[in-house]
Amino acid sequence: MTATHSQIAARTTSEILPNQVVHLGPGLPQLVADQLPPDWGVLLLGHDGVLAPASGRGGCVLEQADATGLVRGGYVDVAVLQADQVSVSGDLHLPTTHVPGPSRSAEVGSHARRVIALLELAQGQGALVETCNAAVAIQGRVDTIITDVGVFLITPEGLTLSQVAPGWTSDAIVQRVGVDFTPHPDLREMFFSLPDRQSQSKLFASAADAVADIPDGITVLIDGFGGPGGMAQYLMLALRDQGAKQLTMVSNTAGIAGAVNFGTPPGMRTIDHSILVVSGQIRKAIASFPVSPSPSRPTAFELAYRNGDVELELVPQGTLAERLRAGGFGLTAFYTPTGAGTLIAEGKPSRTIYGREQVMERAITADFALLRAHKADTLGNLVYRGTSRNFNSVMAPAARTTIVEVDEIVEPGQISPDEVVTPGPFVQRLVQRPPDFSAYQPLEE
Repeated sequence: MTATHSQIAARTTSEILPNQVVHLGPGLPQLVADQLPPDWGVLLLGHDGVLAPASGRGGCVLEQADATGLVRGGYVDVAVLQADQVSVSGDLHLPTTHVPGPSRSAEVGSHARRVIALLELAQGQGALVETCNAAVAIQGRVDTIITDVGVFLITPEGLTLSQVAPGWTSDAIVQRVGVDFTPHPDLREMFFSLPDRQSQSKLFASAADAVADIPDGITVLIDGFGGPGGMAQYLMLALRDQGAKQLTMVSNTAGIAGAVNFGTPPGMRTIDHSILVVSGQIRKAIASFPVSPSPSRPTAFELAYRNGDVELELVPQGTLAERLRAGGFGLTAFYTPTGAGTLIAEGKPSRTIYGREQVMERAITADFALLRAHKADTLGNLVYRGTSRNFNSVMAPAARTTIVEVDEIVEPGQISPDEVVTPGPFVQRLVQRPPDFSAYQPLEE
């Protein structure tokens, strides 16, 4: 007997962990969606750019650029693809009959953290081969092959048979498969029951809990525009109290809101990046506007820079946004005419493109981001208000751990998919700003 389509889908589902982002290619992989337990919190990325929970509640519709960024940024944990051929080295040839899908599947498979290939060997729907004799869509990325006769693993030592379908033996599979493989020392029968797993909550009880594990010496992204809006003041205060030092801070302003007091009530000053500079936690800033527009009201960073206590990498505002976007979406560098022939270009490669000098700018990625949004659901989908959207949305994908403070947290499905600006996979931690929290401090403090 061979494993049925439903059993192959169930065995594949057991490879998926809670909270993962999963792409299911055309054909047999689509059956996996029906097997995923809703309480695992798995998000499915479709060919059409829809990112939706397996539960069907919540989700969002991505622009194709954002959907591609999600893929290239490495946010897809597992790609499940039906194959026409899989080589012993992990190359994969996609069935040409799968329309729509081949181009997106090839792209996802090239960037996903894991690629699982499905084959129907007993039915002659696909083959294991030494070398693909057709155009390879994905090179060397497959690590697990689930078939109707058994499960194979591609390891540095070669192709290994780890499980057999009911009624099959290793010797019988040798007769069916045209390549050499090694039976696993603990060869077992395929299982089709799902393990007991639960999704992990992104919700943290307080800002202190959310930033507790931030170590010294890391790079942190912190939003901020000219006024008090859009800054994660609750998280910044928690980071100040937590005490991590030697931080590289990437921000638009590096703390001018407290100096200019734009939009700040009389007798108060805005809590901004300056509190981390004053506390001696910042080693370097990568910023666009690190100094006050008024010489008589210098920022804390400006004073620290004059004293030689901090370093500065000055970046034009549009270039800063693009470096962050590139980092979040899996690009390493790009060329721009901005800054060519100026101090901004010193030490950077340049070349002439379309008859104009262009400067190479490297992408920015970070260990943590402290961001601000208006509303989130428990999946991490974010809605912004006003200026909070300016750099928060471009910073969120660029950090390994993005922590967001919000005014309101709701259940999946309570935010319209069309309202979502930052999809949940870009957000790892959520904390609700206390209703009585003030973004301002008296001037005398």
